[in-house]
Amino acid sequence: MKLGALSLGCSKNLVDGEVMLGLIEKHNIEIVDNPEEADILLVNTCGFIEAAKEESINAILQMAEYKITGNCKYLIATGCLAQRYADELFKDIPEVDAFIGTDTFHDIVQVIEAVIKGERVVHVEKGQSSTRTNLTPRKLTTPGHMAYLKIAEGCDNCCSYCAIPLIRGPYISKPYELVLEEAKSLAAQGVKEIIVVAQDTTRYGEDLYGKVRLAELLKDLNAIESINWIRVMYCYPNNFNDELIEAFATLDKVCKYIDIPLQHASDNILSSMNRHDKKADVEALLKKLRKCIPEIVIRTTFIVGFPGETANDFTELKDFVQEHRFENTGVFQYSQEENTLAATMTNQIPDEVKEDRFHELMAIQAEISESIRKDQEDKIFEVVIEGFNPDEPNVAIGRSYREAPEIDGDIFIENGEGLKVGDFVQVRISQGFTYELIGEKL
Repeated sequence: MKLGALSLGCSKNLVDGEVMLGLIEKHNIEIVDNPEEADILLVNTCGFIEAAKEESINAILQMAEYKITGNCKYLIATGCLAQRYADELFKDIPEVDAFIGTDTFHDIVQVIEAVIKGERVVHVEKGQSSTRTNLTPRKLTTPGHMAYLKIAEGCDNCCSYCAIPLIRGPYISKPYELVLEEAKSLAAQGVKEIIVVAQDTTRYGEDLYGKVRLAELLKDLNAIESINWIRVMYCYPNNFNDELIEAFATLDKVCKYIDIPLQHASDNILSSMNRHDKKADVEALLKKLRKCIPEIVIRTTFIVGFPGETANDFTELKDFVQEHRFENTGVFQYSQEENTLAATMTNQIPDEVKEDRFHELMAIQAEISESIRKDQEDKIFEVVIEGFNPDEPNVAIGRSYREAPEIDGDIFIENGEGLKVGDFVQVRISQGFTYELIGEKL
């Protein structure tokens, strides 16, 4: 049997998909890249916001076409959309042979065996969380030099707009020893950049050990000899303590890059969002980060058009972005998600207002991003090579510590001949643009 897989959504979901592929491969099912060749197709879905749900359903329907045009006999949907809507999807998309939830994905082989026998399966447990990523050697789907390390599952923050606690359940840290064991295993496979992920990385360990242990974990990861970079994503501001700031400032392999989703700057909106911080607290943290870690790069995200967001609230957000000049910023239009508190709020914002505010804030950030990247000209950075320009094979494409994969811009190295994917090289920046840089290897 041959299996093809497509994973959508976030890096946490990608890790689940890699665990499934590891289990599948151990049972002598061949993993193939071409969906036309596959006897079994697996779609690992996202169900976070409306746009992601639409993308996942479209992907399922596209994969279902291979039952007609390819070799596909069995189609399986996993991940957040399957967890959240399995019963409805079971009725609405008969082409799918099995739906597997986010806490039962480790049973993927048994489900495959069931559908081969002719069964149609819904295998979902409600309100659970799993950290069982240690069950099997993962089959990495990222480039060989980098991998994600998921340290916790679920979330207890219960932001009023967010469906993640409904889908993934409560926050559960992965045991410390298992995290280190997995990190060492990744390093032994040749991984040079480990990207630490969870719904809230800064809360790691609190549920298991009665205290947050992310700073301690970074110290132990930093001691793994063959690792070059350690990048941390999804750091919430309310648990960003001085010990963690010191870890970022002093550990040589920890990228001076902090991903800290702030979501808004108006205390009125932050309160409605059920965020656990106020604007003054966030500004004090940002000031401390900039002071203690001079080379820090800060990425954040904001939501515009949240219910009740007034013109004054939005102006406060714009002023906040202009004042703090974040190196990388993602902006999202509020998505009204069923069964969340925010979805029941009466003062919903019209779609056209959301869109106008989205474009206005993105335009402000574009000017900031271009200015910051212009300031990088003539500076030298260590860059990891990730690929090559298909139209100009001598132009290599890479990232420095300042750019996370998939979400930030690229560095184009014009004299990239002789380089290989995964190489770490010194690059002098010659030109900076809004989201990208051009440079030459030294």
